[in-house]
Amino acid sequence: MRSRCLCQICTCGRHHCPHGTTRIYENSGMSWPTTEYLEKYPLYGQVLPPQSLKPKQEFRACRGKMEGITTFKSDYRPYEIVKQPRHVPEEYKPKQGKIDLGTTYKQDFNSYKVQPVAIVRPLERRQVKKGKLDTVPTYKDDYRAWDIQKSELYKPEQMYHPPTVKFGNSTTFQDDYIPREIKPRRSFKPLPAVRRSTAPFNGDTSHRLDYVPHQLELRFVRPKEAYKPTDQAFADLTTHRHDFQGLTGETAKICRPAHTRVTPNAQFEGNTEFREQFQPWEIPPPKVKQVPEYVPPAGSMQLNSTSHLDYVPYHADRVAPIRPISHRRNNNFPFQGKSTMKEDFPAWESCRQGLIKNQQQIPSPSGKFDGLSTFRSHYVPHELISTESCRPLNVAFKSSVPFDDVTMYSIEYKPKKQEICPASYPTPPGYIFENTNSQGHKFFRRITPKVKAF
Repeated sequence: MRSRCLCQICTCGRHHCPHGTTRIYENSGMSWPTTEYLEKYPLYGQVLPPQSLKPKQEFRACRGKMEGITTFKSDYRPYEIVKQPRHVPEEYKPKQGKIDLGTTYKQDFNSYKVQPVAIVRPLERRQVKKGKLDTVPTYKDDYRAWDIQKSELYKPEQMYHPPTVKFGNSTTFQDDYIPREIKPRRSFKPLPAVRRSTAPFNGDTSHRLDYVPHQLELRFVRPKEAYKPTDQAFADLTTHRHDFQGLTGETAKICRPAHTRVTPNAQFEGNTEFREQFQPWEIPPPKVKQVPEYVPPAGSMQLNSTSHLDYVPYHADRVAPIRPISHRRNNNFPFQGKSTMKEDFPAWESCRQGLIKNQQQIPSPSGKFDGLSTFRSHYVPHELISTESCRPLNVAFKSSVPFDDVTMYSIEYKPKKQEICPASYPTPPGYIFENTNSQGHKFFRRITPKVKAF
């Protein structure tokens, strides 16, 4: 049998083997306090750590009195604020006379009489079945209720006795809590009062004290070169104009069909292409399939399938791929970059089409806006009616029936037996101590029960 370590026998995960010496002293019988690192790197004398070169942060105290006047306070001059005049809108005066409600659509459109369209859809034929409907479903017909006995109650007996006095029992906090005297903590917050110095302010700053003025060198001025025009005349030809002279060709013809204007006085015939080509035809009623009456089979049902009875498992070999071997050729000559598409279809010269802009047909309004919108002129205010709330009243529901205090958990719960970890014993039950590893792992061998021969 294969031996197992104490870490493998443990089932709770809290038992581990005690680790001893390392693998360096595996063959020796005794352990040494030194290690390989201490043998190679011995200790040196007392060496002080290197001093820090970081400058010390010294605080410079104020050398004079600060007046409290800033550049903004000294240079700022308040000015008088004048209230801006508010624009008062003029009172609306309605125009006299009647409004002409005629539009361009009413002037140009000539109405004509339209006859009602005949319905082409065939008439709906309803099929009425005669006979009484059987309202008993298959579930109620085939289902048989079982006689289930009520399981016993596993709930332990209640040992709690309520106190006779109101709030008689003490809580866990009252039993375990020991009151102690509270001492106020010392406040390290500075005083809110500001101490002002009496000495006058000299006006010296760190910049004024530490600044050393230096004399600036003269700036080197580069002499300006005089402009000399060239003797050659400007050719006014670019590389594009010189190389691309353009090709002569015919102008493109317009493929747009001729616009035929429809006269508005023509009478609408009422016939369409769909009505002329698709005539209604008679649709025969659908045939009703007769469903045979269900007859339940006699006897018990066999749950064996054809796969369970006839299937014989066998070992299948892996299929070899039938993919052909690829023969790649390494061509060292450079790529030409020519194709049939490039030789037969050369690039044409194309010009960018100009921007097509439609002329504005509706003229822009002229005149002053009255300030009255359609909503303001036609709006009629209505009185708001508050809706009645259908929410039920927030009243606690009281019942005189006593609380049953029986749940599915208390009825169906079965307590499980707590298992003890075998590694908690000095020698796990069913194992014999074998040896200890160099890393400190204890190995145990399982005891095999002896089987008597017949």
